[in-house]
Amino acid sequence: MNGKACCSPAREKSAAPAAGPGEFARVTAGSTAGMKLLPGGDFLMGNERDYGFPADGEGPVHPVRLAPFWIDACTVTNEQFNEFVNATGYRTESERFGWSFVFYGHLTPKQMESAVRLVVQGSEWWCRLDGATWRHPEGPGSHIKKRWAHPVVQVSWQDALAYCAWAGKRLPTEAEWEYAARSGLPPGNRFPWGDELEPGGRHFMNVWQGRFPTENTVADGHYGPAPAKAFKPNAYGLYQMTGNVWEWCWDWFDPGYYARGVTDNPTGPAAGDRRVMRGGSYLCHASYCNRYRVDARSSNTPDSATTNLGFRCVRDV
Repeated sequence: MNGKACCSPAREKSAAPAAGPGEFARVTAGSTAGMKLLPGGDFLMGNERDYGFPADGEGPVHPVRLAPFWIDACTVTNEQFNEFVNATGYRTESERFGWSFVFYGHLTPKQMESAVRLVVQGSEWWCRLDGATWRHPEGPGSHIKKRWAHPVVQVSWQDALAYCAWAGKRLPTEAEWEYAARSGLPPGNRFPWGDELEPGGRHFMNVWQGRFPTENTVADGHYGPAPAKAFKPNAYGLYQMTGNVWEWCWDWFDPGYYARGVTDNPTGPAAGDRRVMRGGSYLCHASYCNRYRVDARSSNTPDSATTNLGFRCVRDV
């Protein structure tokens, strides 16, 4: 299994709005409160080790040079997104579509009666549920009132872009995201803290524990998304760059992009039909999808939204 569907299901292409963004643009006007300044410079991007997914285009390992940039210390929270919505009246794509995707393990028996269970292999643990939005991540009956410090989810790439524009920021490029996640460690490390998943038996991120998708022992303390600052930050002061929720990046997804050897501040292919997402989520498990790594890649259509997909912002110096 390539794991793409299981990471985050996609809306049908026919459902996607026609609107789209223009070319990549630098942003230098927004506030840097809650952000960390990264020095940029040279690093090795990608993965060629045997635990990866070659079909995702994780290799070849190649040198990249980045300019300095600011990046949010944590993913955008429900509280922050609520401020944006209150200020602008923005309606997310899930609100406009009237439905979104929810992990079946988070649904009540009553919700399951109305949910549409996906049947595509590798995505059968996802349900299409009416009324699932960022305010009601698991559908009617769920709410974010006690989750203000959690990452906002059920937001599409387009929604993330709208928030960034309001905040005077932008989405990170895929290269910026990986550089930030690696936090200056030597090349080849899988995680922001090193090469071991659970060094000393300790949990450093929120991923699935037990047997996916039927049993989660919650050994790391979380069955669903954790608060955005629930685990120790990496050496750059950035929280949960892996695990918890997937994070949207600016770039179009192309498995062959790394092989083109773009080295200076790469911003991805000029076109495509899916956008890059990085970092893995609380649903990742080694048995089917070990994409909770700094060098792993995945993607989704720009209008898709789920209970395990959020974002963080960057700003140029």
